[in-house]
Amino acid sequence: MKKVFTLAIFTLALVFTTSLTAQKFSGLDKSPADIASYPSSYRVSEKAVRVIYSRPQLKGRSLSELAPAGKVWRTGANEAVEITFYKDVTFGDTAVKAGTYSLFTIPGESQWTVILNKNLNQWGAYSYDEGADIARAMAGVSSDGESLEAFSMAFKEVDNGVHLVMGWGTTRVAVPIKM
Repeated sequence: MKKVFTLAIFTLALVFTTSLTAQKFSGLDKSPADIASYPSSYRVSEKAVRVIYSRPQLKGRSLSELAPAGKVWRTGANEAVEITFYKDVTFGDTAVKAGTYSLFTIPGESQWTVILNKNLNQWGAYSYDEGADIARAMAGVSSDGESLEAFSMAFKEVDNGVHLVMGWGTTRVAVPIKM
């Protein structure tokens, strides 16, 4: 009888204390985080490069409203994009040591400036410091018939490396990375 009573008290304690410690989650992030890596196959555990970014949505707005030409843009939403090179690379025409960097862009009509910056953990481009730039690369702009509602990044394999391809709406921007 004593064991049954102890078990009943223990069960009641569990029932009432779990509701006291239940976590309340806020709604889902409107611009969820995403990761792109190269090689992209899940079968390859050793990556050469990885980019972590948030995916804003157009929602009837134009890309030029959200990423104005000639102004530094965080290249996504929320925190500044972080790109990690697991080995030394050439970003555009600049040699870059393995490491993690913030990635910013300056949109333009025919080309974008893609920037690697050594300051990490930045919210957007509000505290962007040009003095912390370690590389800038020019990337051509092209157009695609398929419109992307959510800003997206991917890696496309090319001779001697990859292109980091950024797409939003019908705009596509590709920056070369030699490995």
